[in-house]
Amino acid sequence: MATAGPPVRGRSTRQRTAVAAALAEVEEFRSAQELHDMLKHRGDSVGLTTVYRTLQSLADAGEVDVLRTDDGEAVYRRCHSDDHHHHLVCRHCGKAVEVEGPAVERWAESVAAEHGYVDVRHTVEIFGTCGDCAAAK
Repeated sequence: MATAGPPVRGRSTRQRTAVAAALAEVEEFRSAQELHDMLKHRGDSVGLTTVYRTLQSLADAGEVDVLRTDDGEAVYRRCHSDDHHHHLVCRHCGKAVEVEGPAVERWAESVAAEHGYVDVRHTVEIFGTCGDCAAAK
């Protein structure tokens, strides 16, 4: 049974609800195209533009995490934490773990202050090979 997924800002439509529900069903990061294909495969008629707009709305609301792959493509995953966090992502299988980084937070604040910056935001994504993929090689 599918869960409703995170709330969607803006006008609630069947299509937006379908996108949020599809995102709630997957644990790994997925591109808008992959989510669109998933919806199409299960018979949900949702345009690719609607998928992109819904994902952007969810990202703006802090309901989904967004990463950029090595080739610059945005990928999305339902956010599991309300707190600021970073991601450790496997390059091979896409498995992602949310991690806290107190040392990174202190460093970012220090560098910003050193240069006179305030109200600073940052993202840190660490890409590597997970233990399962490393063991399979």
